[in-house]
Amino acid sequence: MKKDFLSILDITRTELDEILSDAERLKRQKRAGVPHELLRGMTLAMIFEKSSTRTHISFEVGMHELGGHALFLNAKDLQIGRGEEIRDTARVASRYVSAVMIRAYHHSTIEELAEHATIPVINGLSDREHPCQLLADILTIREHFGDIRDLSVAWVGDGNNVCTSLVLSSALTGMSVTVASPDGYGLAPEVLLRARKLGGKVKTASSPADAVEDAHVIVTDTWVSMGDEKEREKRLAAFHGFTVNEGLLRHAAPDARVLHCLPAHRGEEITGDVLDGPQSLVWDEAENRLHAQKALLVKLLKK
Repeated sequence: MKKDFLSILDITRTELDEILSDAERLKRQKRAGVPHELLRGMTLAMIFEKSSTRTHISFEVGMHELGGHALFLNAKDLQIGRGEEIRDTARVASRYVSAVMIRAYHHSTIEELAEHATIPVINGLSDREHPCQLLADILTIREHFGDIRDLSVAWVGDGNNVCTSLVLSSALTGMSVTVASPDGYGLAPEVLLRARKLGGKVKTASSPADAVEDAHVIVTDTWVSMGDEKEREKRLAAFHGFTVNEGLLRHAAPDARVLHCLPAHRGEEITGDVLDGPQSLVWDEAENRLHAQKALLVKLLKK
């Protein structure tokens, strides 16, 4: 029976640990030059409605290193760009390829694709969640801190798709998450409720300083996501005071580290001295998209 990865909660705690352990092993093998063509003969279709850097590169390189092949498919070049129903694309793709990764504007598109596909479907980003990013984030935190249970994580910024996946992941990791967002840009109440019902330790804070108090990890993201460009000036005004800078880091734990899923806008959600500074794990985090997604692909495809 095929397994999809549309949400971070589509895997169990045990499966998360298995994926992270495999990612660490695959990372060591890559650095040692040890071949690991575990998916030889398999093909991943990559459908992009939204532009991408890290998702595109990491999945394509990942399939190559696993011995398989990746197809880059711009939605505008497919028949879905001319009105073909997503269910028909799902049925046809299922007869050609081993799995589909899709980066879509609407989560409902990914859900419909998964419903009608007979092969695994991976959410490469939607308006609701970005679970692949969280695999990389958790891997990065685990590499740096070791035992991640009871670590304190602060989210500073928009209550967006990455924030949603982070909050939901608390039910799997044991990390506590505090979210600080401007009024009108916070996390959806149902996400908080769901995370708490599943045992996640999640709370909200009235200010960034309160959120990062004694935090081990500080996470932020762009204030203007793809699709929000028309509201750019409005958003920049609303998020004034939510920049992750050296002053904010002084409220965190002495060994605190900073994550950002990229692309970053220096001087807006994060300053250059923090992004490029000694407390940043951002570049390790970006690299770990490759290793975490390779482990996910092996989990979903290797018999």
